[in-house]
Amino acid sequence: MAITRWRPFRDLISIQDEMNRLFDDFFGRPVTRPEWTEAAWCPCVDVSETKDNVIINTEIPGMSKDDVKVSIQDNILTLTGEKKQEKEEKDANYHRVERSYGSFSRSFTLPTSVQPDKVKATYKDGILMITLPKSEEVKPKQIPITVE
Repeated sequence: MAITRWRPFRDLISIQDEMNRLFDDFFGRPVTRPEWTEAAWCPCVDVSETKDNVIINTEIPGMSKDDVKVSIQDNILTLTGEKKQEKEEKDANYHRVERSYGSFSRSFTLPTSVQPDKVKATYKDGILMITLPKSEEVKPKQIPITVE
């Protein structure tokens, strides 16, 4: 089963963006896009489930482990953090700045009950991987059949 992100207004926004770009190009106004602003940045997340764990992978390139906080309460996982902009040089003339910066907070209701005291978070190559072991009562149990 493939999971795709539902964006009901994506086509409408895409048409509006194209029309805005057409007028901006014609009248010579600079193009500004809301997704390039500091407030619009938040890391992409994949949530998957195995027999024993719920796994969350988050893209946070350019951040250190100290810039991100992971918490879990009432079966809700919360990721908060801040991606800081590098110090700009006074003598440098920037022609384009497309990377986004700023603080973020994302919360997810977990698909099943987990053991909060056994959660593990690892960070490697810009990917934060959070492994949440499922509670024993929600794991499928194999019942042996005896022959009489």
